[in-house]
Amino acid sequence: MPKRANGEGSIFPYRNGYAAYAWVTTPAGERRKKWVYGKNREIVHGKYVKLLNEAKQRPIATTVPTVEQYIAYWLKEVIEPNREPNTYSHYELMARLHVLPGLGKKRLDRLSVRDVQQWLNKVPGACQCCAQGKDAKRPTDHKDARKRQRCCAIGKCCEDFPSRRTIQAARNTLRAALTQAQTEEILSRNVASLVKLPTARKRTRKASTWTVEEARRFLEYARENDDPLYAAWVLILVMGMRKGEVFGLRWADIDFEAEELSIGWQLQRVGTRLIHKERTKTDGSTDVLPLPSLCTAALRVRHGQQAVARQASGKGWHKGDLVFTTRTGRPIEPRNVNRAFETRCAAAGVKAIRVHDTRHTCGKLLAALDVHPRVAMQILRHSRISITMEIYTEVPSEDTRAALKRLGDHLRRPDDQGGSPPQSAA
Repeated sequence: MPKRANGEGSIFPYRNGYAAYAWVTTPAGERRKKWVYGKNREIVHGKYVKLLNEAKQRPIATTVPTVEQYIAYWLKEVIEPNREPNTYSHYELMARLHVLPGLGKKRLDRLSVRDVQQWLNKVPGACQCCAQGKDAKRPTDHKDARKRQRCCAIGKCCEDFPSRRTIQAARNTLRAALTQAQTEEILSRNVASLVKLPTARKRTRKASTWTVEEARRFLEYARENDDPLYAAWVLILVMGMRKGEVFGLRWADIDFEAEELSIGWQLQRVGTRLIHKERTKTDGSTDVLPLPSLCTAALRVRHGQQAVARQASGKGWHKGDLVFTTRTGRPIEPRNVNRAFETRCAAAGVKAIRVHDTRHTCGKLLAALDVHPRVAMQILRHSRISITMEIYTEVPSEDTRAALKRLGDHLRRPDDQGGSPPQSAA
């Protein structure tokens, strides 16, 4: 055996090659041995010298978890206690469906830029129905043809490919976890920050906006049929409020005398929990906004509907201050709103779009209601009046203006007032 060189006192033959160790300080502050291995002395010597240099610069982990093990720790100990429930739910979903199936078995410190890039390149072509077994979970026989196995489970792939936004969210989830590993000095660099996002498969999407005329027809149908969610549709269409903001709205947030509304709460479904939380999506979303007369009238109608429901429910009424509730005063399940909206679109004879997509009609409706551009700018939360004026150049027909005015006048009938808004219940 050749004489050991200076500084190689820890290198020795091991099994079919060589091994070496150096004393390092772990991220936990403990002094431990860190081992390196190789087929010959030269390889081990290079690893050993590199290890000594790194140990002088930063703490070194002696045991490194897999990507799956570390993300499980990161979600439980870092994200869940310190971030919003919806953020935790999002990260957990992206990790479970996309990151872990492709990279979960890789050791964290051996994860390379190439590994992450190759994984990302495969995501756009992975049918999520096949990967998650969505169709396989359906019964082979069912009286309703829509609930039977119909695509991937019977060899007819539905090509449910992830969107670019989903691919980006999956990459961001991995990047956030590796950033925490850097903070804990387990890793020296974040390889997920160095990859390029692949181009997602193009998917044709149906038209997702309404004209002012379609919005008017929808609102007229809802009002004529005394829809308990009529005021909610008005707030979404005219105020541009998000679904969670509307169904988290409290009577205490509405000032009928000043005709103002404060957006400070939202209702969200996170896993198995329905959460009514104070924090909203953006800081700008918590402003006090002016209420157009159509919205004020619709909310008074809603108050009258709720008073009737409270009286009919009697002792079964669930005390609270929410504007939109079930017949027993409980919060409304957001997923039920989607189904209700789809049903009402069909009944009103307008094209079916998502509830969220109705917000794009907001500016046009404000123009049709003759709301002053400065007021509309505040409602739409635009930073410049020029942006608002671009929307106001799309002038609706006089017939549409007259119809919307009649709708508002109809709502101001004395029997629709419903009295003053209820006080916050304990």
